[in-house]
Amino acid sequence: MQWAPLLLLAGLCSLSRAQYDEDPHWWFHYLRSQQSTYYDPYDPYPYEPYEPYPYGVEEGPAYAYGSPPPPEPRDCPQECDCPPNFPTAMYCDNRNLKYLPFVPSRMKYVYFQNNQISSIQEGVFDNATGLLWVALHGNQITSDKVGRKVFSKLRHLERLYLDHNNLTRMPGPLPRSLRELHLDHNQISRVPNNALEGLENLTALYLQHNEIQEVGSAMRGLRSLILLDLSYNHLRKVPDGLPSALEQLYLEHNNVYSVPDSYFRGSPKLLYVRLSHNSLTNNGLASNTFNSSSLLELDLSYNQLQKIPPVNTNLENLYLQGNKINEFSISSFCTVVDVMNFSKLQVLRLDGNEIKRSAMPVDAPLCLRLASLIEI
Repeated sequence: MQWAPLLLLAGLCSLSRAQYDEDPHWWFHYLRSQQSTYYDPYDPYPYEPYEPYPYGVEEGPAYAYGSPPPPEPRDCPQECDCPPNFPTAMYCDNRNLKYLPFVPSRMKYVYFQNNQISSIQEGVFDNATGLLWVALHGNQITSDKVGRKVFSKLRHLERLYLDHNNLTRMPGPLPRSLRELHLDHNQISRVPNNALEGLENLTALYLQHNEIQEVGSAMRGLRSLILLDLSYNHLRKVPDGLPSALEQLYLEHNNVYSVPDSYFRGSPKLLYVRLSHNSLTNNGLASNTFNSSSLLELDLSYNQLQKIPPVNTNLENLYLQGNKINEFSISSFCTVVDVMNFSKLQVLRLDGNEIKRSAMPVDAPLCLRLASLIEI
């Protein structure tokens, strides 16, 4: 009985050897079978299938593995491209289009920029209410050819690009989901008080290079607004009631002649203010206008100032070139000058004024001890 296991093992070996003798290439087949099950010991997921496109999770169970199937011809307008590796985007830009083509329901990003589109007909996006981005900049769209409710149905829309068109009015109503609105380089003349009503999620508003003469209190309800660009317009007054979340305000190249006292106190997070190329005078500025502790950069260049306006000691960059300033008042930067009290100003531009370097007071280096550039 003790020999039985040994005899059985010997029989199996002889049978296997006989099989190998019949197939002289058995070792080659063995190596190939081993390669088919080989895995990289440094691969953290050796048994998971390779997924060439990262859309499986976003697009649902149908795309759980591998790339999504290419769109059917009828699912993508022949004027556009719908790349299979980006199944929710439709590219119709730079094609001399004069109309908006059909938008499939699965689309989230549509690009119609740089065409000859002149109208946005009512209902054109009714089949694709899940759109997130709509790019229509660089066309010939006019306000009287924009459907009144064409955007209000897009309840998930985050970015709308209508810049570089022929708009004369603010579009609307707009969906509450909107985060960025690009309306620059148009012919808009005013912003009515209710034009931006309900846009509580808007973080950036671009209105530069228009013909806006009045803004009024249209910005009051934009509680999430971080960036407001109204440069290169015809404003004579600053907007009423800046949003509390505002960090960047661009008003250069307008006709603003005054800024109310404590104007910036309602925006405690404001960092950058540009008011260059306006009509500001010292008579139009109260003593505490720019005494905001949050401000880091203030541009008042190319105005009609004769004196340096008082600024907060936290200010780091002050641009006053191209004015009519004829004196250097250290009290504009430091109310008290000693070892413990000084300005954090790093850059001061006073070139192009009526002041000379010899006009700097002797205690200026103590107050402006952190300044790396003082240009006079």
